[in-house]
Amino acid sequence: MNSADTETHLLALKVMRLTRPTLVGLGPIVTCEPKDLPQSFNRLVEFDGIARTCAEALGAGQTMLLPQSFGNIYLGETFSSYICVHNCTTHPVEGVSVKVDLQSNTSRINLLMHENKKSSVVLTADETLDDVIRYEVKEIGTHILVCEVNYTSPAGFAQSLRKFFKFQVLKPLDVKTKFYNAEMDEIYLEAQIQNVTTGPFCLEKVELDSSEQYTVTSLNTLPNGESVFTSKNMLQPNNSCQFLYCIKPKPEVAKDIKTLREANNVGKLDIVWRSNFGEKGRLQTSQLQRLPFEYKDLRLEVIDAENIVKIGTIFTFKCRVTNTAEHAMKLHITLETKAFADCPYTGSADFVLDVLQPGQLAEFPLTICPSKLGLIKVSPLLIVDTLKNEQFLITKVVEVFVVDADYHQDGTFLLNKLIRYENPIDSLMQKQIQLQVV
Repeated sequence: MNSADTETHLLALKVMRLTRPTLVGLGPIVTCEPKDLPQSFNRLVEFDGIARTCAEALGAGQTMLLPQSFGNIYLGETFSSYICVHNCTTHPVEGVSVKVDLQSNTSRINLLMHENKKSSVVLTADETLDDVIRYEVKEIGTHILVCEVNYTSPAGFAQSLRKFFKFQVLKPLDVKTKFYNAEMDEIYLEAQIQNVTTGPFCLEKVELDSSEQYTVTSLNTLPNGESVFTSKNMLQPNNSCQFLYCIKPKPEVAKDIKTLREANNVGKLDIVWRSNFGEKGRLQTSQLQRLPFEYKDLRLEVIDAENIVKIGTIFTFKCRVTNTAEHAMKLHITLETKAFADCPYTGSADFVLDVLQPGQLAEFPLTICPSKLGLIKVSPLLIVDTLKNEQFLITKVVEVFVVDADYHQDGTFLLNKLIRYENPIDSLMQKQIQLQVV
């Protein structure tokens, strides 16, 4: 968009937004020469019974269209504009200065294009003063570019020329987040990003910048380091994709229950994308707040346990209990198996811990012997605060997969199999066969 006013002013002000062209579809193709390619192709498919109507124009794609107005811009993109002041007279114009402001619904930002502090600027006849301004828009809604030109007329009077250019800043992305609280103070964040623009764009970076109290592990890559998405991460209009992150409190925060309860801010999502013509955009969300941890007066964690054990072997795992109440506790730990006829393991525990003050923790081992194959659940664990006679029943302490005694860590079994041979002498030979677990 440009504007010029030479009838009442000695200077002309021109403003043009710098942006990439857009792709537009072609209308009906008009040909007039017999040698035109559509005409030649039309003669070939004229008597083809399976050819589609207007098949001669199938090869025509889209063309680039230069911007005809200021148009719209998306939040996070960089607004660029060319400002030009031209002396249309045949004599010099003195005292020329140009000031550019960008006004939004809540603020007015000064984008001073030209300023000469030492002396006034003089534009000779047919001379031009121009510059390019750039600004990363950070607010949605109506924006007005205010351009002001001041100069001195030949009679010595101060003159001013102001022009206004309005444009809209739209939201490019729709970001939705979901939090899931897991055991061991872990938090899982699912972030869904949807393209709400009118054209496709490529997600260049989607990262979660953690706060000071937490550490973040991205779950969007495979073990070999490759992304779970395609290299382009292209999103068509209205399409979306999900990203997953594991958030853990730092050790010094996890030890202090009061600090952990108050650490609600986990971090910010940093998103960078490029349009189909390479225009870059960047957005950062506000601080994301996790779901509150629901702690009772007592917290039990399993901090060291194997995933797979052999049947009939001793399985020992370590537990950690934390006093999250505001009073001291003296805990009596009981793991009982006699009351369950079909219990998949044997073993019991019955002991008392030292007094735990508020915020203190204690670690202790528990030992069982699995007697059934498959996935077994060690439970229940009864914890009694003998000082207040308060009971805590832990319905699931740990789960472990019990395998046959011939199971090997590399995932194989050694089986003895009798193989019958044609030779009678070798008919009862015994051979070990290794079977790979699939």
